[in-house]
Amino acid sequence: MSPVAGQPLRAGLIGLGMMGRHHARVLRGLADVTLVGVCDPMGDPHDAAGGVPLFTTVDELIAVGLDYCVVAAPTAYHEDLGLQLAAAGVHTLVEKPLAQDVASSRRVAEAFEEAGLVGAVGHIERYNPALQQLRARLEEGQLGNIYQVVTRRQGPFPNRISDVGVVKDLATHDIDLTAWVTGQTYRSVSARTAFKSGRAFEDLVAVVGQLTDGTVTNHLVNWLSPMKERVTVVTGERGCLIADTLNVDLTFHNNAEILAQWVALSNFRGVSEGDMIRYAIAKPEPLHTEHQAFRDAVLGKESDIVTMRQGLVNVVVAQAMLDSARGGMTVPIEN
Repeated sequence: MSPVAGQPLRAGLIGLGMMGRHHARVLRGLADVTLVGVCDPMGDPHDAAGGVPLFTTVDELIAVGLDYCVVAAPTAYHEDLGLQLAAAGVHTLVEKPLAQDVASSRRVAEAFEEAGLVGAVGHIERYNPALQQLRARLEEGQLGNIYQVVTRRQGPFPNRISDVGVVKDLATHDIDLTAWVTGQTYRSVSARTAFKSGRAFEDLVAVVGQLTDGTVTNHLVNWLSPMKERVTVVTGERGCLIADTLNVDLTFHNNAEILAQWVALSNFRGVSEGDMIRYAIAKPEPLHTEHQAFRDAVLGKESDIVTMRQGLVNVVVAQAMLDSARGGMTVPIEN
């Protein structure tokens, strides 16, 4: 269905789990958008639809006439739902990861590209104000040459996840944000995983990676910690920027370069503690910003969305991490 000029976009939503309920809330209040229907075969026990028509099948939802749809169903259903929506000509935002594996993700991405539709993946961290500010400062050259990107994403196991492990559910956030803030892609990864909670999927991963420009990355992700942490540290020649996406804070630690006074050290460039600044930044809700970006993309406006092609690349890197852990080797990434 093509958007009608001057009329609000007609949006649909599939899935009313924890994330789906947040999508419903944002869609109901999004400017220039009308939520015309939601779909969940399990019903709506939390009344997330808020009076919007509730359907039990996707065919019923599509039949009401959609400009675009948000898919917040479990990952195992992403491929079938994505292909069904592409065939119906519906622009679609799919929650991350794009699909359960590389082949499925590629089929979905290609279906939307071939249909000329806007397809996006819900990597919400891109819209966190702390990371958006970090990226802007890196683009301005605040840190000079980048040496390393370190991310830590850990906390207790979420009972809502049953069909993927910590790599595809959480590490895909770190894959996407690292490539996005640096403007680089992954060259290789080396990973180790652990299975400690009795599930079929990994609940811990530690990764060393390298980007195409030589930047070293480290990612520590787990569902085994009683405390929650979401931190990205970017270190460069002029200092480091630390984004705390849980508390939406950004701090800068300046590199006060040591002036070498010994002849023997004249060729050595050291670092020492300099000023530390905690920036005051605006803190709009990331999910609302993500929805605004996707709405604008559907309207044909310039907008920074995570395209399905980018979402596919994130799944490729995630699979390389799992392959690396399984084989105990470094895995190159083809770009």
